[in-house]
Amino acid sequence: MSNFDRKMLQALVCPQTRQRLSYDAQTQELISKAAHLAYPIRDGIPVLLVDEARKFD
Repeated sequence: MSNFDRKMLQALVCPQTRQRLSYDAQTQELISKAAHLAYPIRDGIPVLLVDEARKFD
């Protein structure tokens, strides 16, 4: 889903920690290192819901 606008990253923060997110192009996710959560991007739209996020170590 290359429709994601990387400039949007400047305005987006993790809803749980309020810290910046990073973009993982391979998995099409926004990564919150502080919360250990990966938020999906669907049809170019970030889904910033903790319940929808994938947990990682």
